[in-house]
Amino acid sequence: METTFFIPPKWFRNQQPSKFSLRCIMVLVFLSANCYAQNPVIRHMFTADPSAHVWNDGRLYVYPSHDIAPPRGCDLMDRYHVFSTENMIEWTDHGEILNSGQVSWGRPEGGFMWAPDCAFKNGTYYFYFPHPSETEWNRSWKTGVATSSKPASDFTVQGYIPGLESFIDPCVFTDDDGQAYFYYGGGGVCKGGRLKDNMMEIDGEMQEMKGLIDFHEAAWVHKRNNIYYLSYSDNHDVGNSHNRMRYATSDFPLGPWKHRGIYMDPTDSYTNHGSIIEYKGQWYAFYHNSALSNHDWLRSICVDSLFYDDGGSIQKVIQTRGHGTPYGGRPREIPGTIEAEDYDSGGQAFAYSDSDTTNNGGAYRLGEGVDIETCSAGGFNVGWTNAGEWLEYTIHVKNTGDYDVIVHVASPEGGSIHLSLDGEDITGSMTIPATGGWQNWQTISKTKVPFKAGKHILQLYEETGGFNIDKIVTQHVSHVPDKSKKDNNQYGFQVYPNPAVFSFKVKYQTNLLTPVKFEIYDLLGRLVHSVNETSTAGINQTEINIGNLTSGHYFIKLTSDSMIKTERVMVVK
Repeated sequence: METTFFIPPKWFRNQQPSKFSLRCIMVLVFLSANCYAQNPVIRHMFTADPSAHVWNDGRLYVYPSHDIAPPRGCDLMDRYHVFSTENMIEWTDHGEILNSGQVSWGRPEGGFMWAPDCAFKNGTYYFYFPHPSETEWNRSWKTGVATSSKPASDFTVQGYIPGLESFIDPCVFTDDDGQAYFYYGGGGVCKGGRLKDNMMEIDGEMQEMKGLIDFHEAAWVHKRNNIYYLSYSDNHDVGNSHNRMRYATSDFPLGPWKHRGIYMDPTDSYTNHGSIIEYKGQWYAFYHNSALSNHDWLRSICVDSLFYDDGGSIQKVIQTRGHGTPYGGRPREIPGTIEAEDYDSGGQAFAYSDSDTTNNGGAYRLGEGVDIETCSAGGFNVGWTNAGEWLEYTIHVKNTGDYDVIVHVASPEGGSIHLSLDGEDITGSMTIPATGGWQNWQTISKTKVPFKAGKHILQLYEETGGFNIDKIVTQHVSHVPDKSKKDNNQYGFQVYPNPAVFSFKVKYQTNLLTPVKFEIYDLLGRLVHSVNETSTAGINQTEINIGNLTSGHYFIKLTSDSMIKTERVMVVK
């Protein structure tokens, strides 16, 4: 059964600046060539290892592997599906085309249907898939071949390519003269060879691909301007690092190859596996991440535009994904208070990433995956945190400058977080102390964090788990202007930080030694606090303690012999 689904488009985000405006104009006319679905592009099931091809019917087809939930590592992968599009927006799921139960020579326990590929010759589509033939799977890999007269259905297993080693990730590249080449690898070795006309046997011997640096797996070959490109996943998977995508070039389909560098940085998944294809005049890089699941073995295929420089080098692919929309329809203001539970709307992978789909707290925003409970300090808090989870907030920053960031947290054992602005870490790791309990609230802070005026995406990233988050408070940090300036009125009347938690600082100037009074009024006009001081001629600064005030809006009024000034302020607790 085929299923077609629509995903709202996104504009190109990594086009060259000189061409960007023109592209945006062209998109209004040529929609299919200049916009595509938000990543991940397949969301109703988990898919990985995408091999993309364009066939004679003008559609782009993707042949991925299939991660099955609940995950059990990589061994449960099975039941291949095919997806296609003609505009990069609407994707059709053509349904299951093959499973391990249809492989008579395969491993009795099934599973282990890893990254596949597909080729076309003389009216027949050849689907290549790695699958072990024995329970001892790692020593018995074979490359199976299934055929069909259709690109996305009615495949029948014909057997496997004889004489191959126990390697994985088959790739078939067909050159301009019709000659097909077969590549595979694993364990640091990549090999290639010519295919016979029957597309099921190797013509001669497989040979090692020379010149590759740090090859791991996921070989893919394409051709552009008479240059052959071999791309692959590297071994950058130690510690907390994940695989990167590298590439090499050659004047011949079997090398020797010249290593050219990294064209894609790690995703949020432990692995990566990609393909590169041209479609309707635009080159694309397909790959996978774990944004929908926050789990290394429940992956989702993605696509982003890919560009070459004038010398044929691949420019670094900028990974993009969709974002949510402001919760309640309005961005959170900076400076101000962001309640942790008011993360953006849009769901998993777009507004947040959570390890499971259940709201374990069940106190707010039911039906979403973020865990929210009632907070002892009032309102709600986010809990049941795990490493790698994140929350996003659409914010509006009033003024460019440095801000103090204060996060209210509680934890029996401690942990760590960091904040990013539009994808860039702005705080570094913020350590959460052991506060003595899940509802024993303390604050952690970073000073002089830079924010730019305007609308942005603020992400709270959980480096570890095991803590609760109540809110994020931002306070503007005022800088002392250059005292060499001759403008004696430059300060006027200035109150900062605003909002504030513990105290306000008031900076002002007077021309004479004179008594001044500071009064704080609530919104009903009631006097709630006052301070009397004597100023000096020139610039003065007074700190007003607000520890006894509750959260809310107030007015600070300054009265002297020469002036009366009033400023609206906010207190947050």
